[in-house]
Amino acid sequence: MASLKSRLEHSVTAIALRSYLAEFISTFFFVFAAAGATMSSRKMMPDAASDSSSLVAIAVANAFALSVAVYISANISGGHVNPAVTFGMAVGGHISIPMAIFYSISQMFGSVMACLLLKATTAGQHVPTHAIEHEMTGFGGAVLEGVMTFALVYTVYVASNLRPVSGGAIGPLAIGLIAGANVLASGPFTGGSMNPAYSFGSAIVGGSFKNQAVYWVGPLIGAAIAGILHDNVVFPAPVPDPFRGNADGVGV
Repeated sequence: MASLKSRLEHSVTAIALRSYLAEFISTFFFVFAAAGATMSSRKMMPDAASDSSSLVAIAVANAFALSVAVYISANISGGHVNPAVTFGMAVGGHISIPMAIFYSISQMFGSVMACLLLKATTAGQHVPTHAIEHEMTGFGGAVLEGVMTFALVYTVYVASNLRPVSGGAIGPLAIGLIAGANVLASGPFTGGSMNPAYSFGSAIVGGSFKNQAVYWVGPLIGAAIAGILHDNVVFPAPVPDPFRGNADGVGV
């Protein structure tokens, strides 16, 4: 097992720094489009909360934006665009803890900057924050966000397996589509975040941290379960056959 010192050194290499920048840029693009679509819907339709067409528009924007965000950073950083995805990858041992921390910081910073730019360039329009339906409990909201993030992170894992075969095009599209579908399913209840960085950035700029824990606890638990289930149950690593080496004339 690599020592803590070697992991820290690995997390500040030139390649690692490029990965953090890629995560910042891709998260910025995603949050700018997702939050901007919500702001546009509310600007054009003051009663957007009760208009189903605004939900469809926001879901489509999330799907398109996330697909592009993942695609442009997949070959550099893996295209996480989400601290929950990074956490799920860390649980599965696909990224070190120090790098996961830097990834998450980059993603949150990208989200905050996107929301700040939206507020500054739209003449101080309110940046919408994620919130649960007033009749729901925080526990129910966390479970809903957790289930959706489980679906998202599981899709990310499977897309990573398909990337060498598909050339990297189908995976980002699948990830965007599941995110858009989840927004359609949960928009009126939790806002369909599935992304702690997105919720954090909009809360910082929007000025409301109410129920913020819902958008961290649920997604992180869902992401962890997705990583464990994928790597250990559905797609476990193949166990070497102790007799295969002898049969091929390679073993001892």
